[in-house]
Amino acid sequence: MDNIIFIGMPAAGKSTIGVVAAKRLGYSFLDVDLLIQEKEKKLLHEIIEERGTEGFLEVEDRINAQVEAEHCIISPGGSVVYCKNAMEHYKRIGKVVYLQVSYETIKDRIGDPHERGVALRDGQTLRELYEERRVLFEKYADITICEDGLTLEETIGKVLNVLEK
Repeated sequence: MDNIIFIGMPAAGKSTIGVVAAKRLGYSFLDVDLLIQEKEKKLLHEIIEERGTEGFLEVEDRINAQVEAEHCIISPGGSVVYCKNAMEHYKRIGKVVYLQVSYETIKDRIGDPHERGVALRDGQTLRELYEERRVLFEKYADITICEDGLTLEETIGKVLNVLEK
């Protein structure tokens, strides 16, 4: 149970904050999106284009649910909260931290959601995705850290303060 799992929207800073927090806490770091790309030998958006959103979520659930780690900060993709097996696994092996960011900030940071490999259903807007996932992030979170109005350094400081308690 000594792992820390960051959940949140794409562009919430899960990987960026995760790498720095891992260095400062002496943890290892795992970016599960990179692991998925490595195992599938494809970029995320290529998997979504080939298999559709549901097919991608099956891959994401399987790979996340198999993550074996100790003393690690784990950064899964934002859509992991749709993956019941993966989230149950993460709740068993660590503390789930929701990096909460306003919709406006996500919209500014994200750029083209399709190029970023964001799992949007046909016709779904980024706003609808945000609202849908927000409920799930809140459901699974052991700890919620709001980033709004904070610089990257301030956010990292807030994360470290909470995790070091």
